[in-house]
Amino acid sequence: MNLHKIFKIVAALLSLVGAVLLILIISAGDEAIDAAYKAGEDTSSVDQMAYVAYVVFGLILAFVIVFVIKNLFSSSGSLKSTLIGVGAFGAVLIISYLVSGGDTTAYFDQGVQVSDGNSQVVGAGITAFYILGICAIGTILFSGIKKMIK
Repeated sequence: MNLHKIFKIVAALLSLVGAVLLILIISAGDEAIDAAYKAGEDTSSVDQMAYVAYVVFGLILAFVIVFVIKNLFSSSGSLKSTLIGVGAFGAVLIISYLVSGGDTTAYFDQGVQVSDGNSQVVGAGITAFYILGICAIGTILFSGIKKMIK
């Protein structure tokens, strides 16, 4: 049996299960499900729908990882360019961490004081976001100007 046919059958079965659970959820009504949840009673149709979503997400994630790795090792050029991109991203993260310092202000998260290291990691994330955003905007402007010149 072809792999494509197997994927179609699995997708059809998961769609059917999701549709049946959706009908059960709609037929129960929002108020009944909310009241059952607040009372600690069984909300199995909602829970089962969440499990179907978890299964679909897990399958998609597994297939993406498998096919990305398969395509990476199929050609050395794509592997080289991917490793350059991952290395550049890692360099941006390291530079962001080194540039951002811990904040001396006392922050509290759910009554617990946030450590200096946690503050530095958050600052590094914000700095990395700014660096990557500026690089993206610069790339867009560069390609637009290059296109206009040609």
